This record gives sequence, C-alpha cells and structure tokens, in this order.
Amino acid sequence: MTTRSRKLRGGGSIVFAPPAAENHPLKVAQFRAWRVREPVSNRRYTVVRLQSQGGIVGHGEGGPAPAAEIVAARAAVMDRRATESEYIRAALRGAPALEAAVSNAMLDLVSRAKNVPIYRYLGGPVRFKARLLGHLEGATAAESAPSLERAKGHGIEAFTTAAPIRDAMIPLRAYVDLVRQQYADMQRLAGASAEWVLDAAGAMTPGEAASVAVALERSHPIWFDEPTLVTTQDALAKIVDESTIPIGLGRHITDMAAFQSLLAGGSVNIVRPDLGLNSLTKIKRLAAVAETHYVGIAPFHNGGPIGSMAGIHLNATILFAYARQIPVPASDRDAAMRVEIASGLKESGDKGFFALLNRPGLGFEVNERALDAWSEERI
Repeated sequence: MTTRSRKLRGGGSIVFAPPAAENHPLKVAQFRAWRVREPVSNRRYTVVRLQSQGGIVGHGEGGPAPAAEIVAARAAVMDRRATESEYIRAALRGAPALEAAVSNAMLDLVSRAKNVPIYRYLGGPVRFKARLLGHLEGATAAESAPSLERAKGHGIEAFTTAAPIRDAMIPLRAYVDLVRQQYADMQRLAGASAEWVLDAAGAMTPGEAASVAVALERSHPIWFDEPTLVTTQDALAKIVDESTIPIGLGRHITDMAAFQSLLAGGSVNIVRPDLGLNSLTKIKRLAAVAETHYVGIAPFHNGGPIGSMAGIHLNATILFAYARQIPVPASDRDAAMRVEIASGLKESGDKGFFALLNRPGLGFEVNERALDAWSEERI
C-alpha cells in the first residue's frame, strides 16, 4: 500500500470519527432490539428502539439479524447523536440488517425531534399517496387465494404472484405453459382490473426467464421481478432482448457499487433494493443514481409493518418511485399481530393507494408490548 493510499484510507480505521456526544438532547441513551417472528408464516425481522437523552424515541426495522450483531450495534450506537447516520452506517458495514434498522430508527427519532414526518425530513413529498403492491403468500393459485382476498379487502389492486419452481425433469415448453397457466389462474381470481408482478425470486436460468418473458408479454405484467440471480450483462441481455416486459432486480444486493454496475449494464428497468437490508437514506441515494439512467425504483419488502410504513415515507420522496410493496399474510393470526404492532394502523389503502400520514416520524406509535409478546428474543 502506498503512502498516499494509506492516508486516504486512514490506516484502516473510520476516517474523521466524531467524538461521542456529551449532554446533547439527541444523544442515544437507550438501545433495545426485538427479533420478531410471525406465528404462522414464520416471517422474521428485527426491530430497534432508540431513546435519546432528551427522551425522544425512534423505531426502525431491518431483516433478521443474529444476537451477536445486535450486541455490536448497541456498542456502536450508544452515546452517539441520532444525526450521525453516516458514521453509524460505516460502523455497521457488514451487518446490513442492523444498519437498516438502526439508521431508520435514528431517522424516526430525529424526525420526531423536529416534529415532522419522515418524508418531510427526507426532503419533502413529490406525491401525497403511494400505490400499494400486495406481496401475496403461497406458491400456487389455491395457496395464494386467502392472501389475495385479504389484499383485495384492504383496497390493494396490484399484486405479486410467485412463478412455479421448475423441476429438472420438466421440459422447458411444459414449464413455460405451467407458468402461463398459473398466471392466468391468478388473473381470474383477482378480476380483470387487477395488475400483476411475476416474482421468480431469482430461481430461473436466463434462458428459462427469456422464454417465460416472451410467453407472458401479451398479458402485460407490470414487471418481471428477480427473474434470475445471474446478473451479468450478457445473461440479462438474453432476457431483455427477447421481450418488452420490464425487468426488476436487486433484492439481494446491498453494495452501492454492485447497483451501479447493474444500472450501467442497461438491462434493468426497476431497481429493487430490499428494505430489510438497506436503510431509507441509502435507498434514496440509490434512487438518485438510478434516475440518471432513467430507471425507476421499487424497494422489495417482506418484513413487518414498521418497514411497510417507513417504505411509504420513502416512496413519497422519490420522483421515479413505483408501487410500494406490502406483505399480505394469509393467516388471521399474522395479520392481527401486524396490526397490533402498529397500534391499530392497517397496511391498507383506498382504491389501490395509501395516503401519507401527516404526523411526526413514522406517523404512528409502535406497540412495544406487542413486540415483547411476539419476539423470539429481546436484547
């Protein structure tokens, strides 16, 4: 390593680390975390609670995280000001679920301290309602029906549907017909006015995805989500060149450079960072980069209600934002749990849209008793 590169890297330490806060109202004085699991679906996520020296509380959600990472996050956050988000982001690099949860909790705390909603703290809204995309449970039309009915009852009019997993013994033509038939079954269940995203969850090869895209082109999905985990330019070009269906990618990516490479390849239409692995501020930066490539952004979300509401705030501040994904449980127990955590606030809309909440922070109070009741572990 040269002298110049050593200086730039700061000898491997965090450069310009700020001193710990002393007697400041935004100094983090308490840190708590819950590892939450929904009783039927087993959907897991981590909720972080920060309390400032001035008594203000903020909550944030991230993906599932091990206890050791939570303990390390507490050590990094305590006695820091809630405005030191970039320092915390650097300190928690390598633990993306905790980075997202802690950064979002800091954002909620500071927004409440300023008495503004998160979307105003992030720069103000470009729209005052978010289009909802119901993320349905179930691998088949029959399995997805309860989740679909709940979503329709909640005023959601756009949905994801899972693509069948291909058995190696099934010929490609038969597999494509199976995907097309299941997609048609879901369309019939929801009605003619419903719109769909086909979710492959990265399970297809580029060749399979290209054949499926051609077969479904006339059905006009909103986009084809995560068709493959192979994100090389030539592999994605194989899919894009065969059809006009927009392609959504990125739920497994956390590195900004990897997102930039994906955008530079020109084979993605909608960037899909996971809200459980990327903080609101990080996704907002990514949206600015995507905008220069004329690419939209629609964060992936399969976590809890705190993440759902945080994503709606984010959606309001991004010009090229698409629909806001909301998990829709098939189970009544899971659905009731989510409403309980959000103190009665439902993840529902009116004619497909959720109106922004004009209240400080997230816009609702998190029910910590519900978190205690439904968590696998409190740390």
